[in-house]
Order: sequence, then structure tokens, then C-alpha cells
Amino acid sequence: MPMPDGAPAQAQVDQAIDWLVKLRFDRPSPRTEQQFQQWLASHPHNPLAWQRVSQLGEELAGLPKDLSRRTLDGSQRQRISRRDQLKLLMLLAVGGSLGWAAREPLGLPELLADSSTETGERRQLQGSDGSLIQLNTASAIDLRYSAEERQLQLVRGEVSLDSNRDDNRPFRIDTRLGPLATRDGQLLLRENDRGLLLTVRRGEVTLFPASAAPRQVLAGQTLQVSANGSVQPVQLHSDPWGWTDGVLSVQQMPLGEFVAELARYRPGLLRCAPEVAGLKVSGTYQLADIGEILHLLTHSLPVRVDYRTRYWVSISAV
Repeated sequence: MPMPDGAPAQAQVDQAIDWLVKLRFDRPSPRTEQQFQQWLASHPHNPLAWQRVSQLGEELAGLPKDLSRRTLDGSQRQRISRRDQLKLLMLLAVGGSLGWAAREPLGLPELLADSSTETGERRQLQGSDGSLIQLNTASAIDLRYSAEERQLQLVRGEVSLDSNRDDNRPFRIDTRLGPLATRDGQLLLRENDRGLLLTVRRGEVTLFPASAAPRQVLAGQTLQVSANGSVQPVQLHSDPWGWTDGVLSVQQMPLGEFVAELARYRPGLLRCAPEVAGLKVSGTYQLADIGEILHLLTHSLPVRVDYRTRYWVSISAV
């Protein structure tokens, strides 16, 4: 049977890993095997998710049986968490044929992240050093602390960091485009289609600290870092910090850009017709209710909002 177009969703990968744990690491009953077959048939992308994830389990098959049994039995005795089971799968795959390029489409970095958010979710947490960290929608980070330094890795999405300035250890922030460093900075990082947006509210941040030409970023600066390493100051139509207070605050933002921002906070498809994309939007909107924001647009602009389904919404001219 040919595989369907597209990639399995994160939820399907998540389910496939659960099934891998049940089928490879336990003694599945006939009922469990029947439920697995039902799951495979319940969605066209489930077999694809299973095919990709099950390759991780093949790494286990290559270990001596007694070693495999001791590894897993020991894990069960310690009643390891599901996240630890995922780490075990990752460990088994590291030295095998399944390279990182093949694992990344599975979403494993996000699944293994210390903290993450779903679409539309925001989360605030406090590091063991007292620093305040917030994750925006569909984001993931890892945190590591040692005697020498504090470290945050932006795995996906957007994060704000308010570093505890009473802690003298340097704070290293790793991103796909390279590292940053600070000690007492309050900064925000957002992955976007052009690379990485960096804005600093307090303190001093060093961009690419280990490079031949590190760049100092001061409070009040907002920079766009491109994939090729170029850095340019940018002017935004919105307050980049607004989401940390649960709002989207914009000034004369084109409607097309505004709708693209809203789309980050709701599942499904949210589209803006080209003929109204240039209309300007100003105001402060509560991100907790995207539906209400769309309703307000119809009162402030000559547009209509059409719901084909809950997850397919179009904005067009009246």
C-alpha cells in the first residue's frame, strides 16, 4: 500500500512511541496486539509514524539479549518515566544506522525537551537559579545547570529569559543559528522564517561569543539574525514582549501580518485574502480568545470571517 503524502503529526509520532514501548519492552497480550492493529488502521499517517519510530526499536534488537533484558528490566525496576523511556530509545539509536537527520522529522528533540508547549499554550517556569523563563506557543527548551554555567537551549519556537542577576555564573543560550551569552540579561528569542529574532530589554547580551567577531547587543535593541549569520536591526509593528503578558499589541500592522501572528496561537488553517491583507490593524488583543479577536476585526475593518470548519477559517472583504 502506498504511503500517504505529508508527514505524520506530532500526536501520531507520540502515539507510535507509546506503542513501541508497549510492544517491544513489555509482553503484549492478544488484546494489546489487536488494539495496535486498530490504531494502525485508524488513520492513514499512523503506519508511516510507526514505520519511522519502529526503526529506533531495531537498535535494541542489535544488542545481546541478556544486555537488552538487563537494561529494560533495570529501567522497569526504577519505574522510569515515559520521557526516560524516550531517552533510552534515543540512546540506542545514537550509535546505529538511524542518524539525526532521520530522527528530527519525528519530532524527537521536542518530545525529549525539558519543557514544551502546544499550539496556543504559554508557560512560565523558574530555573533552579531563580531566573524566570516563559515559553510561547508551540515552543520547547532544554535547561542545564552546572557549577560553571547556566545553559538554555531553544529547541523550537519562542522563549523569554529574565536571568537572575544575583547569580554570577554566565548564562549560555544555544539556538539553531549559534550561541548567545549573558549574565544579567532580560531577552527574548523567536525563531522565524528569516532566522532568529532577538530583542533585549535589560542588561547586555553577546551574540556568537566564541566567534572571531562577537557582537554586543544592548538593552532596547531588536535584531534579526539570518541563517547566513548576518545581523540587522529591525522595526516591528508589534510589541515583541506582549505575549508574555498574554496579549498581542500592534500598531498599524498589515492585516495579513496580523492574521499570520494569530495563526500561531490556534490549530488549523487561518487565511487572509490578498485584497484585504494591506488593511492596517492597531490595538491590544487578548490571546486567550482568538475567536473574539476575529469577531472584533469584523467591527473595525471592512472584512468578514468565514468558518468552513472550526479549523479552516478565511478572512475576506465584505
